[in-house]
Amino acid sequence: MALALPAAATSAPVRQPDTTPAKPHPFDDDWTEKVLDADQNFRGLEAVSKKEAWVTGESLTDGGPATVFRTTDRGQTWTDVSPDDTAGLSFRDVEVNGKVAHVLAIGPGEASRIYRSTDGGESWTIAFQNEDEAAFYDCMAFYPGGQKGLAVSDPVDGKLRILATDDRGRTWTVLSNAGMPASADEYGFAASGDCLVTAGKAAFLITGGAKSRVLRSDDRGLTWTDVESGIPEGPAAGGFAGAFASPRRGIAVGGDFGEKPVLEDNVAYTRDGRTWTGGITLTHVGEDVTFIRGWKLAVATGDYRGSVGTSLTRDGGATWTRVSDLGYHVVDCVAKVCWAAGSKGRVGRG
Repeated sequence: MALALPAAATSAPVRQPDTTPAKPHPFDDDWTEKVLDADQNFRGLEAVSKKEAWVTGESLTDGGPATVFRTTDRGQTWTDVSPDDTAGLSFRDVEVNGKVAHVLAIGPGEASRIYRSTDGGESWTIAFQNEDEAAFYDCMAFYPGGQKGLAVSDPVDGKLRILATDDRGRTWTVLSNAGMPASADEYGFAASGDCLVTAGKAAFLITGGAKSRVLRSDDRGLTWTDVESGIPEGPAAGGFAGAFASPRRGIAVGGDFGEKPVLEDNVAYTRDGRTWTGGITLTHVGEDVTFIRGWKLAVATGDYRGSVGTSLTRDGGATWTRVSDLGYHVVDCVAKVCWAAGSKGRVGRG
């Protein structure tokens, strides 16, 4: 039996369901992965372009060499451009600005050092070597343009220590700690090299340990303000990494590197660069995070004790969707292409 409709209804167009496919994101087809050196644990990464990326690592064999790899053909081939004499070192951060590349080795005393190359990694000089046994450098970041940069050490004399350069990394100077808040048993995690990041003229420190905070400097590292991130602190827990689309909009991720890791509330975000909203949970540890474009779309990843995966946010960190069961220690995106690197020499491109 036909159903008689009112005249107005018969003349109005019928609304059809929206069948337009959702706008794709970089992980619709998951990561494309390859192994460069199964003896390496990669925790440093710089995505220079769609074609070029650098990764840095440490040997899984005691006393083995730390390495630097570079690709300029979209990851099809990778070249070992490591400095000489890196046995026993741990490369955790790499920063590339134009033709100048810097690699940070972490560790106590002289193990902490910064290598510098101006020729694509063909040759290296040691621009800085730590001489203070109490210092342990974790992360490094440069301001836009690469003229000025900072590195951070775990607390020395009760405060995080800041190292600075204003000549493109040729020389480095330890800054006064007068403007740094006290930081007993608080530190930056060298999980991905992104516990120290910059955005415009601002620099941010993501910390964990006895306190889980975000510290901000607007004067090139001389003075810092601090606020709790909302990510739970602990002996091996807190914020591990941060990313900022601007000095006002950022995301911090973290978790717990303990024997029984706790993952709840391991994400926080800010809309003003000074106050943070927490209580957000990934389904995996958050070792690193990066924006893909704008301030809404970002990706977080992690790989620790079975807590492995990659997740995507479309609203600046407020909500997350798991997009891959592959996880890495570090991720970086440029021009809508994302690169990642992690355990057992793995690199990914999405």
